Amino acid sequence: MFRGSTLLALDGKGRVSVPAKYRERLTAQCGGHLMLTMDPTNGCLLLYPYPEFEVLERQINALPGFNPMTQQLKLLVVGAAEEVEPDNAGRILIPPVHRKFARLEKGVMFVGQGGKFAIWSEEAWQARLDAAAQLPEQIAAAAREGSLPEELKGFTL
Repeated sequence: MFRGSTLLALDGKGRVSVPAKYRERLTAQCGGHLMLTMDPTNGCLLLYPYPEFEVLERQINALPGFNPMTQQLKLLVVGAAEEVEPDNAGRILIPPVHRKFARLEKGVMFVGQGGKFAIWSEEAWQARLDAAAQLPEQIAAAAREGSLPEELKGFTL
């Protein structure tokens, strides 16, 4: 499981170091063979160990092909996927199209998401954190309105 967040610097060639605390685990899990793709729902990038990505890819490819939403999902997640492997210094190259999609410039946030990482621009991550500060009020309002999702009823941290 990958947890926590780490601020990293994108170098002039578009490379970023995989946080050192995860490198050994990634090597053991997938030999360092990673898949980088776009997250169409959040505007960030997703970095998967190859076996984890294969599961997602099978799920997406099983979706109906004529639905415009699933076509977009296939295009952005499977079609934009790139195989990446850390170099000897633990850096991965983020292709220009991916950097543009996620608006990555200097500061890059690696955010653990269990079986994968989300890669955010520092600014977009801070905006997400600022928005998250409103979550308690949003949950309370949804509970009052009766529109709280069933899975959140009774959930506490």
